[in-house]
Amino acid sequence: MDKQKPAGRQIAAARTLVGMTQAELAAKADISIPTLKRMEGSNGPAAGMPNNVDAVRRALEAEGIRFTLDADGTPGIQRRLPGGGAVEGPSALQREPRK
Repeated sequence: MDKQKPAGRQIAAARTLVGMTQAELAAKADISIPTLKRMEGSNGPAAGMPNNVDAVRRALEAEGIRFTLDADGTPGIQRRLPGGGAVEGPSALQREPRK
């Protein structure tokens, strides 16, 4: 998912997968907690200044998170396991079934 903003729900899911609180991620990304909350609450691409969104992305990538897009454009996340190329976690975020 290079050069694209992660979705707000991707950020929230990634943070949960690595076991970080909002306060911990905000501190690691050097942003405020309200800024992170706005990003996570976004429908679609994370709301916020590009440098802040990038700082959150880098902080989560440092924890082994990889932001993904499925073939149909559905955002997802994966986490690298320590010492290997294997991944854990959902490959795509839950979404409403298509009607």
